[in-house]
Amino acid sequence: MPVAIITGASRGLGRALAEALAARGWDLVLDARGAGPLREAAEAVAGRGVRVAALPGDVTDAAHRAGLVAAARRLGGADLVVSNASALGAEPLVRLAELPPEGLRRALEVNVVAALGLVQEALPLLRESPAGTVIAVSSDAAVEAYGTWGGYGASKAALDQLAAVLGAEEPGLRVWAVDPGDMATELYTAAVPGDDEPRPAPAEVVPAFLRLLDERPASGRYAAPALAVGR
Repeated sequence: MPVAIITGASRGLGRALAEALAARGWDLVLDARGAGPLREAAEAVAGRGVRVAALPGDVTDAAHRAGLVAAARRLGGADLVVSNASALGAEPLVRLAELPPEGLRRALEVNVVAALGLVQEALPLLRESPAGTVIAVSSDAAVEAYGTWGGYGASKAALDQLAAVLGAEEPGLRVWAVDPGDMATELYTAAVPGDDEPRPAPAEVVPAFLRLLDERPASGRYAAPALAVGR
């Protein structure tokens, strides 16, 4: 069975994607900072009859990233790495004039440095896979200038560029930066408390990710709403 590593998998998009891949028979290595929610998610996913390794920890910890890849190796390899764990930089979001430098550093460490570190650790296994794939979960804030989203958006723009260069440097892999669009998640609530506008649940966005895995287009940046058209 194919094996995926998914960070930030205890809730939101990470958990929804884990459940969808498990339904397709994927074995999974799941990461999140909270041990309790991660254990609950892992138990739900394992109910699909697949093997699941759940490792609580912080993706900015190199030893934790090595542990995730070691767990994938024990399951048979790594065919997919999904960098979904994200930090906002400030909760709620604030204008750049008020953004604490330590908040920006945290967003860059989680959203960019840790994402690259995990891919570097997993590259030997990804190169061995006949369908090695990296998905970097991006945001429209990476390409649009939204007030208060500057720090988070800058980190996602950097992630987009890393994904683009990795795709050029690793032609044997598929490397996709994917903007999932607006979703009803705890992350969004933390970013903009009180915004009650209706948004799709993460599970409604997952089919766009599955389409990429099914059709395997060229490495590049993709937007989930566009991928959903015609499905």
